Amino acid sequence: MIHHFSIPARDPMAVARVLAELIGGRAYHFPGPLPGATMAVSGDRHGTMIEIYPESTVMAPGKNEDQVTFRTAPTDRAHAAFHALLSVPHDRAAIERIGTAAGWRTRFFSRAAPGLPPVFHVVEVWVENRLMLEVVPADMIEVYETYMQIARMDALDLALNP
Repeated sequence: MIHHFSIPARDPMAVARVLAELIGGRAYHFPGPLPGATMAVSGDRHGTMIEIYPESTVMAPGKNEDQVTFRTAPTDRAHAAFHALLSVPHDRAAIERIGTAAGWRTRFFSRAAPGLPPVFHVVEVWVENRLMLEVVPADMIEVYETYMQIARMDALDLALNP
């Protein structure tokens, strides 16, 4: 279970508001050592939360026994090799409306290995048109949950060698 993750954004406040609407929660300032950071909190029983950091923020290990540190780095990347799949308390039309209203590319797609029939469906919501979230309505997530199980993955012979 992933309870929270962080993403970079050019406008953390605007992104927090849109993501909070998608997950059926509220947007807040992020308390702590990172000025300008925000968060979208779902309020669900799992404490699901998305932290949104200013685009120039990078995380680095602390020195010796210190915890994580935040630094500033150049912001010359348009996209990142990161995504997350979120199930949300909205139907497909609401997801598409929320993403489109934010001005973000928002499209419905089927997911499958090349040459195979679709396994599950997602709405790609491109945060600030740079970072992809796969968003799935609650009534469609069971297909993914049923598919993404160890026995099925083992049957596909995809395991890494020990």
